[in-house]
Amino acid sequence: MGNCFSDDAVGRSAAGATPFSQNNTSNTAVDCFLLSRGYRGLYSQIELSFSASNLRDRDVFSQMLKLDEQQYLGEATCVLSEIVTQSDRSLTLDLVYREESTSSTHTHHRGKFTVHAEECVSSKTTTEMILRCSDLEHKDLFSRIDPFLVISKTVESKSSIPVCKTEVIKNDLNPTWKPIFLNMQQVGSKDSPLIIECYNFNNNGKHELIGKVQKSLVELEKLSFSGEGENLFSLPSAGHDYHIKVLKSQLFVDKFSESVQQTFLDYIAGGYEMNFMVAVDFTASNGNPRLPDSLHFIDPSGRPNSYQRAIIEVGEVLQFYDSDKRFPAWGFGARPIDGPVSHCFNLNGSSHYCEVEGTQGILMAYTSALHNVSLAGPTLFGPVVNNAALIASQSLASGGQKYFVLLIITDGVVTDLQETKDALVKASDLPLSILIVGVGGADFKEMEVLDADKGERLESTTGRVASRDIVQFVPFRDVQGGGISVVQELLAEIPHQFLTYIRSRDVQPNS
Repeated sequence: MGNCFSDDAVGRSAAGATPFSQNNTSNTAVDCFLLSRGYRGLYSQIELSFSASNLRDRDVFSQMLKLDEQQYLGEATCVLSEIVTQSDRSLTLDLVYREESTSSTHTHHRGKFTVHAEECVSSKTTTEMILRCSDLEHKDLFSRIDPFLVISKTVESKSSIPVCKTEVIKNDLNPTWKPIFLNMQQVGSKDSPLIIECYNFNNNGKHELIGKVQKSLVELEKLSFSGEGENLFSLPSAGHDYHIKVLKSQLFVDKFSESVQQTFLDYIAGGYEMNFMVAVDFTASNGNPRLPDSLHFIDPSGRPNSYQRAIIEVGEVLQFYDSDKRFPAWGFGARPIDGPVSHCFNLNGSSHYCEVEGTQGILMAYTSALHNVSLAGPTLFGPVVNNAALIASQSLASGGQKYFVLLIITDGVVTDLQETKDALVKASDLPLSILIVGVGGADFKEMEVLDADKGERLESTTGRVASRDIVQFVPFRDVQGGGISVVQELLAEIPHQFLTYIRSRDVQPNS
C-alpha cells in the first residue's frame, strides 16, 4: 500500500514476525516491501454448506430432471457476518420466489434455506519457529548490517509469495529473531518448499538480499532436532553466468513446534462482539447540503451520497457482530443550534447519550443533523478519537468482551495532525480500530500518514511509538467503480488488528 518507508529507528522496531505472532506489532517499512511483492496478510478459509426444506414441487409427474431442465425455485440473501456470528454458525432464511409482471413484482415464500459456515481446520494449525543466522556476510565492510528474514512459498507459476517476516535486528552478524508463526493454510503443507531470504534493511526500502535457503517445514523440523545449520546461498547477478555461491553464513532452527492457534471466528463464537461507531465530517468544505454539488446532498431519488454509502456498506457488515446493535454516532466540525462549533457532538441531537439503533438509526440521525447544524470547521479528529477511546477503555475496565471499530468519514485533510497522532498512539493499547474514508476530491496524502501501512508507525509528542497499527485509510474515489468495494478495502485488516490486540494480552476465547 504505497512506497513510503519508515526511518531507521522506527523501521527496525518491527517486532513480532508474522500476522499470526503473539508478539506482533504495527506494520513497517518491511511490510511495505512485502506488499510490493504480493503479501496480503491474514484471512480465514470458510467452507459453506447448504440445505433446504419444504421446497415447492415444480415437477409433479417426475422426480428426475436433466441438468439443462432445472427450474427456478426461489432465492435468499444474507451477508457472511450474519452466518458466522450465529452460535452454531448456521442461518436459516426464507426462500423467496419472485414473480415479475408488467405492473409489479410479487414475492411468495417457498420453503427454507439453511447455510452453515465452517472454518477450515488447516487455518488453525500453526508452526512456531525461532530462527537464527551465524556469520552473515556483508558486501560493504564499512557499514553495519541490520538483518531480517522473509519466508515465501512457491506457487505453480514458479513465482514466490511472501507469507511471513521477522523483525529487523540492529547491527548483528549473528542474529536470533523472535518467534515466528507460520499458518499451515499459508504454506499449503509441511512438504511444500519454502524460500527463506535474509535481507539487510535499508531506510529507502531497497533492502539488500544477503542470501537464501529453500526448505520445507519437514526439513526445518529436522534441522531443529539435529541442531545443525544450513548454509545460505546467493544467486548470480543478472547478466552473469557463474554458478550459485554457497556462503559461510548459516541458518539454524532453535525451536520448532506445532499448535492450534485460536482464530478471529473462535473469539466471535466465544462471545466477543464488535461494536460499531461512526463520526461524520460536517465542515463547510463539504458544500451547502441543499445544493446538488454538496457531498452532503440528500438525493430525492434515494441514491445515497458518499457518507451514506460508507455508513451502509460498513454498518451492514459490522452490525451482526454486536448483539444489541446500539452504536455511538457523532458529528464534528459544525455549529449546533445556539451553540459554538463542536468537534464531537452527538449525531442524534441528544445532550445525554450518543447511541442510535442500528445502521438505519445512524442514517436517520445523520439526515436529521444536516437540518439542525451549521457547517463550520476546522477538521479535527482528536476529540472524536478520544471519545471512542474513552468508551473502549471503560468497556475494558469493566471486563467487557467488546472490540470497537470507529468509522470516520471526512472530506478533507485533518487539521490537528499531531493531536490526532497523540490520540491514536494512546488508543493503540485499547480494543479499538479506526477506519477512515476520504470522500470528495481532496488531496489525502497527509491523511495516509495516520495509516501505518503507508509508512512509519505513529509517534506521539512525547516520543512514544504506537504499540500496534489501528488505522485503515481509504479514499472513496479509489474504490468507486472498481472491482473491490469500500467495505472490503476498509475491513481487510480488522481481523489482524483484533488478533494482534487479543494475543498481546494472551486472552483465550470462551469455550
